[in-house]
Amino acid sequence: MKQLLHRLLAVGRNEHWRKAWLVQALAAVPARARLLDAGAGELANRPLCAHLDYVSQDFCQYEGLGDGQGLHNGRWDTSRIDLVCDITAIPQPDASFDAVLCSEVLEHVPDPTRALDEFGRLLRPGGRLILTAPFASFVHMAPFHFCSGFSRYWYEHHLPLRGFRILELRPNGDWFDYVHQEMGRLGSMARSHGGRLWPLAYALGLAAALYLRLRGPTRDASGLACFGWHCVAEKV
Repeated sequence: MKQLLHRLLAVGRNEHWRKAWLVQALAAVPARARLLDAGAGELANRPLCAHLDYVSQDFCQYEGLGDGQGLHNGRWDTSRIDLVCDITAIPQPDASFDAVLCSEVLEHVPDPTRALDEFGRLLRPGGRLILTAPFASFVHMAPFHFCSGFSRYWYEHHLPLRGFRILELRPNGDWFDYVHQEMGRLGSMARSHGGRLWPLAYALGLAAALYLRLRGPTRDASGLACFGWHCVAEKV
C-alpha cells in the first residue's frame, strides 16, 4: 500500500530519473579515464564510476544541520573525500582530468560560473563535463544554498563562453512532473506548518496526484519548468 501511494504521489521521481541519466552519462566515459567528482558530498555517485580513476572533491563544511532553515540531512559524512578545498580553487594541475562530474552542487556555490572556469582549467581538450543542477528546489543545506533556477539558457550561454561544446542538454521532467511532486507534499507541509485544514490539504494533494497520474499524454511543458537540466559538454 505504501509503495502504491508513493507511486501515486510521485515520491522520488526527480532523484530516480536523475540517477538513471547519470548511469548512462558516466557509462559513456571511457574505462580508466580520470574523473573528478566535484562537490561529491557523501560519494553517492562513486558506485557509478567503478570503471574510472575516481577522485572526489568537497569543501567539507556542511555537517548535516546547517543553520536549521529549510531542509537538512541531519548528518553528513564527508570523511572519505580526497580533495578538501573550495570548488573554485582545486589543487590539481591544468588539464589533469578526462572528465568532471558535478551533480546537484552548483546551487551551493556562491558564484557558480567560477566553478565552470575551474572545470575548464582542469579538463584536458576533448574532456567531458557532466552537469546536473536544479531548476526549482527547496532551500536545502542552508546556509550553503545560494541560487536555483538553472535554466537551459544558463548552460547555453555560459558553457560556450568557456570553450565548451554542448553534446546533450535534457530536462528532468517538466512542469506537470514538478507540480505532481509538490502536490504530493501539500498535506505534510500543511500539517507541519500548523494549518487547521491539513486533512483537506491531504485530500487535495491526492486528488491532484490522481489527475496527474491519469491525465494521459500532454504537450511537453519543460520550457516552463522542470526539476532541473542534465548536461554533457565537451572541452574544445
